Amino acid sequence: MSDLSLDDLRSELADFAPEEKAAATYTPREERILAGFEDIMRFYEEHGRAPLHGEDRDIFERLYAVRLDRIRALEECRTLLAAFDKHKLLDAAPAAMEPENMGLDDLRAELAGSDDLDITKLRHVPSREERRAAEEIAGRERCEDFEVFEPLFQQVQRDLDAQVRTTRPFVRDAGFQKADIQQGDFFIVGGQIAYVESVGDPIKAPNGETDARLRVIYSNGTESDLLLRSLQRALYKDDAGRRITEPEAGPLFSTAEPSSRVFASEAEDGEVANGCIYVLRSQSEHPFVAEHREVIHKIGVTGGSVEARIAGADKSATYLLAGVEVAATYKVFNVNPRQLEALIHKVFSPALLDLALEDRFGNPVRPREWFLVPISAINDAVERIRDGSIVGYRYDPASGRLTAAKS
Repeated sequence: MSDLSLDDLRSELADFAPEEKAAATYTPREERILAGFEDIMRFYEEHGRAPLHGEDRDIFERLYAVRLDRIRALEECRTLLAAFDKHKLLDAAPAAMEPENMGLDDLRAELAGSDDLDITKLRHVPSREERRAAEEIAGRERCEDFEVFEPLFQQVQRDLDAQVRTTRPFVRDAGFQKADIQQGDFFIVGGQIAYVESVGDPIKAPNGETDARLRVIYSNGTESDLLLRSLQRALYKDDAGRRITEPEAGPLFSTAEPSSRVFASEAEDGEVANGCIYVLRSQSEHPFVAEHREVIHKIGVTGGSVEARIAGADKSATYLLAGVEVAATYKVFNVNPRQLEALIHKVFSPALLDLALEDRFGNPVRPREWFLVPISAINDAVERIRDGSIVGYRYDPASGRLTAAKS
């Protein structure tokens, strides 16, 4: 063998070479049947079972169940698909309704209004892109760290109630494109407020457009990692889909007066004081409150008397079931008190106190509008409300002061 040339060696090995098989060719009809069966196999691999009939089932599963029954009933389909049936789906008995017992009305009911029973015509089968989008929208799971985001949803709801924020329809002709879905945005989709917690690195979609994976938190305590384009499609298709705007300072002021007149020691002629911002300090003996008493404050705005507002505080969970002392007050002129309060709470939302107490009946309560902030930071916020610059600032718990908000 040592004297063999390369040509001789090729000749010696030729008898052992595997035979080349001609590539299988299928008619368009056979390709459609194969594609439909691939969907059924994919369903089996994802769920560990064959698709089932039933009104309580997802429409896609019901379609797959009908298709599988028809495949089992047609010998030509069984012959074509036998080599691909690695899960032995063709041999299994139909799970809920035998094909021979399925009347035309039964089939129409399973197809939810279908008027075409030909398995080779896939008019009612969604595209792979549509199926993926539907699966991503539905694929929500419990948000394990929802307590981090719950204050944000509560603040957004307060902003909406106070008209500090508004909602706008999410429609193409309004100029809202997918590039406008950014980290920190809020939307209403499927009846829930959705918060875009993060946006992943850009990826290429099958159609060549740029996409990205999102982490979206929902106000019902769930989350999903759907694609940006999927969220965009869901908002387009949802008649009630809305974009929640960012807070604006403008609606706070009911007149054209300069913002310096929001606060003053006395009202000018013809001017009416709407009320005041009040800052309270708790006298609770709760260990955490006692340890941090000097930096735990309740901030609110009232159109009436602060004394009347805090009467009976020791019996109210709103006031930590204890008496309070007034740490500071600021008179307010020519503003909407509810909107001003919502704006202040937005500024200090990163320092919202999350403390569980038991009321007099032993029920757990979580008082809101209490913040871990020093009085100096509150004074700073008041000054920035005075000059109108507050909308560009947020409280930074790490430094204990107001910092410019990220754009």
